[in-house]
Amino acid sequence: MTLLVGLDVLGFGVRDLAIRDGLIVEPDGSETRVDCSGLVALPALVDPHTHLRDPGPGTAETIETGSLAAARGGYGAVCAMPNTVPVADTAEICEYERRRGVEVGLVDVVPIGAVTVGEEGERLADIAGMGAVGVRMFSDDGKCVSRSDVMRDALTEIAKLGGVLAQHAQDPLLTVGAQVDAGVAEALGLPGWPSMAETVIVARDAVMGAELGCRVHACHISTAATVTIVRWAKAQGLPITAEVTPHHLMLDHSNAHTGNPAYKVNPPLRSIADVAAIREALVDGTIDVIGTDHAPHAPETKRADWCEASMGMLGLETALAVVAELFVRTGRLTWADVADRMSYAPARLVGIPGHGQPLEVGAPANICLVDPQRTWRTARPRPREHRREHPVRRHGVLHPRRRHTVARQGHLRPGRRF
Repeated sequence: MTLLVGLDVLGFGVRDLAIRDGLIVEPDGSETRVDCSGLVALPALVDPHTHLRDPGPGTAETIETGSLAAARGGYGAVCAMPNTVPVADTAEICEYERRRGVEVGLVDVVPIGAVTVGEEGERLADIAGMGAVGVRMFSDDGKCVSRSDVMRDALTEIAKLGGVLAQHAQDPLLTVGAQVDAGVAEALGLPGWPSMAETVIVARDAVMGAELGCRVHACHISTAATVTIVRWAKAQGLPITAEVTPHHLMLDHSNAHTGNPAYKVNPPLRSIADVAAIREALVDGTIDVIGTDHAPHAPETKRADWCEASMGMLGLETALAVVAELFVRTGRLTWADVADRMSYAPARLVGIPGHGQPLEVGAPANICLVDPQRTWRTARPRPREHRREHPVRRHGVLHPRRRHTVARQGHLRPGRRF
């Protein structure tokens, strides 16, 4: 038995946590004591939106390297988006992802199944078959399920499973060739990405989900207008949840002026007013969860010219530090609020057993320990890892440093200086 001594649990005060056989238990005096003075205990984080690129060529990420990044960031479970090679549109591929996560043994890998075959937006994938192996969230992330008839049929099938459709809200006809937020497009001489391309899809999906009795989840929302739609939909009782990324909370479209493709993401970085709106929506609960949208790419594809470069940014190692810096250190959120947005609510959204539970006796020992006073920095790549580019490190000092993730088996992951 291990006794974690002197923890500040969720910011509510100092107490000890005893762990035995992967569970939080009552101490009995026989424990091995570990001094945790000054550390805050959170439930291990849950990411509802991760790109692990596995199966795939392995040049950008694998389940092994992505799991290591997740554990470093304080995550105990990650939901793997299906835009892999091949696309995760069958039960067999989803089972492979889950099995490979178990083999690696760092975090729980939860497969998200594709909505359509090959994410091509035309024919429904085998939603029932994936549901039979435990998949409950479905998405064509990276692409929008834009056809309303396909969306109708998908919602009907997913509703039978009690599942949720996670939408990449981007009307493709409004974003042909789009490169940057419309607010800076003219100045940069690049095709603009209007906010309405996101908003109209979220509005449609909220209405369709209510009509068809299926939950919908709006991935990585980025505009004030979308916040207004989500707030309205919730006020009407429509079955919608929303997600925001750390990079949309921290950065704005002025970063596009650097010309550095590290800041090229989908949806694009938005205006300062949009950033303020999504921050407020996270605080007031309109936005339910934080999803990293961790999207690694082979280095050469992010070093190309802006228009040729891939869209995506890393997030697993930095998400907690960004949220703590923007919200906890400024008093806008408590550590308990962080636990809600980054553990409890994502686990409820996807339905992940053993995660997102209070740190109480009888609960699985999925725990993230953080030092709120020490500054964060990224780890150097290790063998079998890929070189990491973390744009947020260019934007000031971040706190805290994640010290340990306590695995479900109750073992302390080494508190290396990441």
